[in-house]
Amino acid sequence: MDSINSFILLVDSYFGSAPWFPLLLLSIGIFFTFYLGFPQLKYFYSGWKILFTSGSGNQGQTSPFQALSTALSGTVGTGNIGGVAMAIFIGGPAALFWMWITAFLGMTTKFVEVTLSHHYRKKNDSGEIFGGPMLYMEQGLNMKWLGIIFAFCLLISTFGSGNMPQIDNISSTIESSFGLHPLYTSLIMSFLVGMVIIGGIKRIALIAASIVPLMAFVYLIGGLSVLVFNYENIIPSFTVIISDVFKGSSVAGGFLGASFSLAFTYGVARGLYSNEAGQGSAPIAHATSKTKHSVEEGFVSILEPFIDTLIICTLTGLVILSSGVWTEKFNNNFERTSMYIIEGVQDEKKNASELIKYLSGEPSSIKSFSGLLKVQEGKILSEITVLNNRSIAEEVLIYKDNVPYSGVLEVRNSQFDSSYVFSGRSLVKSAVLTSKAFNKGFFGNYGEYIVSIGLLLFAFSTVITWAYYGDRCTAYLFGESAIIYYRLIYIFAFFIAGSGFVDTEIIWNFALITVAASTLPNLISIFLLRNKMKSLVSSYNDLKND
Repeated sequence: MDSINSFILLVDSYFGSAPWFPLLLLSIGIFFTFYLGFPQLKYFYSGWKILFTSGSGNQGQTSPFQALSTALSGTVGTGNIGGVAMAIFIGGPAALFWMWITAFLGMTTKFVEVTLSHHYRKKNDSGEIFGGPMLYMEQGLNMKWLGIIFAFCLLISTFGSGNMPQIDNISSTIESSFGLHPLYTSLIMSFLVGMVIIGGIKRIALIAASIVPLMAFVYLIGGLSVLVFNYENIIPSFTVIISDVFKGSSVAGGFLGASFSLAFTYGVARGLYSNEAGQGSAPIAHATSKTKHSVEEGFVSILEPFIDTLIICTLTGLVILSSGVWTEKFNNNFERTSMYIIEGVQDEKKNASELIKYLSGEPSSIKSFSGLLKVQEGKILSEITVLNNRSIAEEVLIYKDNVPYSGVLEVRNSQFDSSYVFSGRSLVKSAVLTSKAFNKGFFGNYGEYIVSIGLLLFAFSTVITWAYYGDRCTAYLFGESAIIYYRLIYIFAFFIAGSGFVDTEIIWNFALITVAASTLPNLISIFLLRNKMKSLVSSYNDLKND
């Protein structure tokens, strides 16, 4: 597992987490924002107006509301709960600022890709309307080869973005809140997912339109209860977000600090992972809408990053920051990919900068430990420091066969026999961090159940929507008859990821790479189609003025 994770991180360092990727993403958003005259502001009201029309009489399988709900169900998922927490966990409070910037610019990017997808859509052999970036690459650019590359990348992304991280967060959060073993959670959820996705886009849209409003309401109530109880920390939270934007975050409690680069990179990456603007996934859902003019569906799509990131992700971020849990240490079992054993006794304040360098893979005075650890009744007697979840772990105990271990443990560069389990107090990450924050509100220790229920609904709707995206990519690449095989593989991967057989760190890192892989060809395509996009907006305005 460690070698696999190291390889994934190596690939990601040149791709998804490389400085050029967020810069490209933001550059495309900035270009279209000015090129089209700030459509995210100009057409914001129009999006709300069109949203509640039926679209009757027009071609398609879904109403504008159902199309938006389906697209939102694909974006509103673990990125809003676990993704925001991960961004703050690694990049500090300033990461939330870069999520806002990504969302604002993403409203324009989403407008462009959805309008083009709706315009170039077509009917399949069954008479159903479908579309997506692969069609505007093929028909608009006459580059079917690029459409094939995109469809393949997004097909892989359905596992790394819309599938495995979702069930991973569901199973871990439900186990933490209710004590249910991940295997059982995975079995039940896999069955439910299978029952829904066999019904295609109509059933998925119907379920999504029912779940999205409910899950948003439940989550908002729980989040607002935390903010009310910690109202005195709301303004300071905004202050630290803005003040840390260009200088990075300082040491705070168990948090070792973060650089500007980490905040920027993870803020943009998690922002994209959350609202998917530019990735090319949501246009597949919007292409089925019954809106009369393609630009009108583009108006509706502007609402997507607004709801997903500027409202829900901001709520999650403020809950985490105002509650103070992002700097607190909690009891937990350590994941091997998040844990390091280093030489000497380290101090969080004195050695913070060197520890961050070590964790980031940069040259540092900190050295990994190799040698024999003396352990008595679970307690480490040797002079070493255990890092877990980017913090110095406290009250560390070592277990073997579920009992405190006594003896000698051989360690080589932080690596040791997998039969030993380390536990103790450290920072927590992902959805678990959000759960701890929700316990600081009106509902007390029951707050985490809101996160568990919200996450269950969020992630379930995301999984079924991404299955449809995979269906369309599979049909484009291999034909409609291959869809059944894709669905079986999709459900199997879902089950494996939720059963605890794959480390969560590996799943999240894999997700970042797959997001970038499908985004790159899509961004190139919409830029090449900039003149077509402008002509579509002009034709709509002319039609409206007649």
